[in-house]
Amino acid sequence: MKREEILLVYDRECPACNVYCQVVKIRESVGHLRIVDARENSEVLHEITAKGLDIDQGVVLKMGDQLYYGSDAIHTLALIGSRSGILNRINYWVFRSKTMSSILYPFLRFLRNFLLKILGKSKINNLEIKGNDKF
Repeated sequence: MKREEILLVYDRECPACNVYCQVVKIRESVGHLRIVDARENSEVLHEITAKGLDIDQGVVLKMGDQLYYGSDAIHTLALIGSRSGILNRINYWVFRSKTMSSILYPFLRFLRNFLLKILGKSKINNLEIKGNDKF
């Protein structure tokens, strides 16, 4: 039986996001997690863009035909996540609550954007908004 492929789309140039995405694991019974760099041209990025989701402002989790964005993505990831390892347990305990995820996510996004600004990174700007190149 083939396990469902679940896609986690994020900005690999963000050091904090990269560490998180490399550490987070999902339960084997749920499927296979494939990490996708949003800075690379991919079918899923085209799908995200077609839905009007700004990848610079939120991570995306794709399960089947469903896209989860931002706080919904990290909440869903926590629910399907493995409980092995201290970081995965912390992820579960912090983000298992939809309310807590929606409260914490904007703060984490602010810190991420600030970090990328300090590092001089450019935005992905998948929605091709004029003048939206820098953090």
